[in-house]
Amino acid sequence: MENPYAINKIGDGFWAIEERGVFMYLVEGRDKAMLVDTGFGGGDLKALVEGLTGKPVFVAITHADPDHTGGCGQFSEIYMHPSDFGRYYERPENKEKLIPAWEGDVFDLGARKFEVVHIPGHTPGSIVLFDRANRMIISGDSFQYGGIFMFGSGRNFAAFEASVNKMLKIRDGIAEIYPGHDGYPVTNGVFDDLLEGLRILKTGAVEGRDTGRPMPAKLYECGRVKFFIGNQTT
Repeated sequence: MENPYAINKIGDGFWAIEERGVFMYLVEGRDKAMLVDTGFGGGDLKALVEGLTGKPVFVAITHADPDHTGGCGQFSEIYMHPSDFGRYYERPENKEKLIPAWEGDVFDLGARKFEVVHIPGHTPGSIVLFDRANRMIISGDSFQYGGIFMFGSGRNFAAFEASVNKMLKIRDGIAEIYPGHDGYPVTNGVFDDLLEGLRILKTGAVEGRDTGRPMPAKLYECGRVKFFIGNQTT
């Protein structure tokens, strides 16, 4: 199987794994390791991860879009918010048993803990994983400067705005954000930029433009943030 992955060691027991512009993150604790998202599944991700850590590995999924879940079939212990279960099983090749990751659940790796924070909007079951002790979150697609997909089923701008406001309540405890696309880390200023972008979008002053990408959506550039929006967005 080909190796489509690029690895960057961010710090002790912390790696970013990139596949075609999607970032996955592997975090190793004293007792176990957590792989956040599984990319497109274009290579032997399990072997790669086992080459980085000798600890038992489980998977935590930030949201059920296929570019973040494509490698799930290589793993046996997969956590996801149940609001995205239906989205995952829409694809007939996805048959793995999923384990619920509820708001407030804590993944204890031994010496590192990550709390589940539910942030619907990009998808109904989007989550971030919050390491309070190290003041960082792993955020999937919701909080980033790359174009955020807000077209197709399950996208909801009202829920997304509520989730950004939810994160503002804990922003002082967040110094670094590790998103699924477009570079890392970003600072907690992204929450202000997203709210400003949503405000600009509501004014109707921004026109969408075609990007040439094969998708039923246009790109709306709203201040420092960007959204891909189609007619199906709710």
